Amino acid sequence: MPQPETDSAIEVKNASVIYQTADSPVHALSNIDLTIAEGEFVSLIGPSGCGKTTLVRVIADLEKISDGSVLVNGVTPAAARLNRAYGYVFQAPALFPWRNVLANVTLPLQIQGKGKAEARSIAMAHLARVGLGGFEGKYPWQLSGGMQQRVSIARALSFEPRILMMDEPFGALDEITRDRLNEQLQQLWQKERRTVVFVTHSIAEAVYLSTRIVVMSPRPGRIVKVIESTLPDERHQGLKDTPEFVALAHEVREALAEGHHG
Repeated sequence: MPQPETDSAIEVKNASVIYQTADSPVHALSNIDLTIAEGEFVSLIGPSGCGKTTLVRVIADLEKISDGSVLVNGVTPAAARLNRAYGYVFQAPALFPWRNVLANVTLPLQIQGKGKAEARSIAMAHLARVGLGGFEGKYPWQLSGGMQQRVSIARALSFEPRILMMDEPFGALDEITRDRLNEQLQQLWQKERRTVVFVTHSIAEAVYLSTRIVVMSPRPGRIVKVIESTLPDERHQGLKDTPEFVALAHEVREALAEGHHG
């Protein structure tokens, strides 16, 4: 797939993260170099504990690097966070159970100082975008796991971030729900072309969603290989049965094995 000829949204150069523990230092990330262009959908895949989440949290200014540099839209992650440059979707929906769907989505808008009517209008529009129009009065406990994650996505999109970071948002869902949400997320990306950084353990999910797949090694997390997608720009579930999809999945699997043994 041809990559967009645009400026870099994210630049990570020679970045390492070392946690100091009582016993010995833990090297979570080692010498990470990664540039993500505006409008790309980049998935990070690797075994548990390889630093995928740590890398996303570094970009989001939720973790600090021990060495190297990180720029988000040309500024530090801290400045990007203050500029509200990104939305973040966690592994769990992280919704407030005492607030209904509308109140959960409007919360960050109200914190930003938007009036009640404006916040409601924006939230309703984003709920419609993720297929939850009509559910604004429901509470999280009244929704399925997939619907709760769509509320989280609507909340993350509500202040129109240029970058969307997603830390294995569909990992706890059944395969049918996961496939459906992958399809909806892909369609949303096709329409809006936000930059997406997506953490996953699923080879099929990474291949289906991404313009590029970043394969990482076990700790200390290193980038083993960056794989360019050869799939057509617009995706559908039928692509999973094509030779191109199978070949990409095989390449990812081989890179994972190489990183594990390396």
